Amino acid sequence: MGKYEVMKRASEVDFSTVKYKAEEIKGPHLTGFSFKLFVHLLEAPVIGSLIVDHLKKDNGMTKIFRNTVIPEEPMFRPEFPSQEPELDVVVVGEDQSPIERLETALKCLPQYDPSRSLHADPVPSFRYWKIRDFAYAYRSKLTTPLLVAKRIISIIEEFSYDKPPTPFLISFDANEVIKQAETSTQRFEEGNPISILDGIFVTIKDDIDCLPYPTNGGTTWLHEGRSVEKDSAVVSKLRSCGAILLGKANMHELGMGTTGNNSNYGTTRNPHDTKRYTGGSSSGSAAIVASGLCSAALGTDGGGSVRVPASLCGITGLKTTYGRTDMTGSLCEGGTVEIIGPLASSLEDTFLVYAAILGSSSDDRITLRPTPPCFPKLLSHNGSNAIGSLRLGKYTAWFNDVNSSDISDNCEDILKLLSNNHGCKVVEIVVPELEEMRAAHVISIGSPTLASLTTYCEAGKNSKLTYDTRTSFAIFRSFSASDYIAAQCLRRRLMEFHMNIFKDVDVIVTPTAGMTAPVIPPDALKNGETNLQVTTNIMRFALAANLLGFPAISVPVGYDKEGLPIGLQIMGRPWAEATVLGLAAAVEELAPVTKKPAVYYDILNTN
Repeated sequence: MGKYEVMKRASEVDFSTVKYKAEEIKGPHLTGFSFKLFVHLLEAPVIGSLIVDHLKKDNGMTKIFRNTVIPEEPMFRPEFPSQEPELDVVVVGEDQSPIERLETALKCLPQYDPSRSLHADPVPSFRYWKIRDFAYAYRSKLTTPLLVAKRIISIIEEFSYDKPPTPFLISFDANEVIKQAETSTQRFEEGNPISILDGIFVTIKDDIDCLPYPTNGGTTWLHEGRSVEKDSAVVSKLRSCGAILLGKANMHELGMGTTGNNSNYGTTRNPHDTKRYTGGSSSGSAAIVASGLCSAALGTDGGGSVRVPASLCGITGLKTTYGRTDMTGSLCEGGTVEIIGPLASSLEDTFLVYAAILGSSSDDRITLRPTPPCFPKLLSHNGSNAIGSLRLGKYTAWFNDVNSSDISDNCEDILKLLSNNHGCKVVEIVVPELEEMRAAHVISIGSPTLASLTTYCEAGKNSKLTYDTRTSFAIFRSFSASDYIAAQCLRRRLMEFHMNIFKDVDVIVTPTAGMTAPVIPPDALKNGETNLQVTTNIMRFALAANLLGFPAISVPVGYDKEGLPIGLQIMGRPWAEATVLGLAAAVEELAPVTKKPAVYYDILNTN
């Protein structure tokens, strides 16, 4: 008889007995020829199964899914208990138009003062241009969307495959951009801009439909079997607000990686250090914003894929509550962990784009019963008045499990400032079964992704995938139906743990990633790489928000000794985006001065 373990019910677990266990991921780090050989062995009929079984056993997955009795019922996607209303917020209607929501959002922001931006005296500190800077410049006839478009196009057309920065964009049509910019410019000339987003340049990740471009998900072939007939739901909302859609952003192929490596189109480099990764999978979305080429971008987040690259590139990225944004028209729309969220260089711009794109699908309104969306009142430059009452949950052992103390120290400094300046209370918490959460997330994101692409793989497309995607798929294929059910039982169990934690705190704070931007091995540019330890370090703090559907945001809070950005993650209760955004605004005000990236383009210099 084999040994097995019977878990206590979540309600019976004594949190005081929980001990933090640092993750020890066992797996090879391979690039170049050795990686190609490894993938071919992994896909071989007999030896491949032996390798995968060995990897799963070494990393505790066999024990969790085959040798453990989990007493909870399965939860196949997030199910949220009813929530108390947020405090000091503005309630908006999902049925309002995006333009109406933007008007409400603007009323929640401090009054715009051109003297703080466009007319400011030259100062040594760097700041990104904000959406309201562009809007003011257009309305004051200091420039036009068309002039800005021409400047952006001239920069993009200089990019090449092998010279950093490699492509921010996978699909780009200069004529299409010019056409949108001309139409926007005409509206300003006639005195009829549509909204604050009119003439604002936004990039769309390559797994979200945006006409006239194909959606390839970072592959070279997906468009052959999947045509784009119309904009996705979120892109349609942006277009209705007058936003200029710049193109389709580069990404880690099919979202199956955390670094942003893509050997199909060239790996987008980090604007702060072009020898390093951006983080992924929304790599192009983060890098193009961090470089100053556009105000905002849309990404998808199934395992930190908005928050991680935002953190590593020094910008802000919001993961909304599962179901808060409509996934219709994206490659992720059938998933149970993914959302579409905005990336921008400031909290204010992230908030404005979120205001435009929010809105649950008709199906999710019935099944998830979302609370009405709310906006924080950001009427002062010190964040919302409500943040002083917030309780910040911190699991210190987990918080400090990072590659460099620079990360935890910078994040800790911000928490102290929140306490001293605003009166926030830091509460020590314990989060049980983090190892089980990682395992449950792997199956919960991997199995639906594989299922959605099995038809293409069976038709011979598997060999056209990058080697790191093929590695992931080989592992995903090894999971059984019972493994998937066990993962969903863990999801319900972990949901109960977290909802109990949220009885004592309002948010959970961690670093966004367990490391700053990793160096790109030269051999990885051609054929990719596999490095499970880097993947684990990058994703360490991201997974709960995906598996359990909570809203979370990454906000820049400083730099390590090498000048690489560090992000703080704020994760809130279900549907509590306003709380998360309000606290993030306070963090942004307290954070150190922003450093100008090594790769930066000033596209609004009106001097």
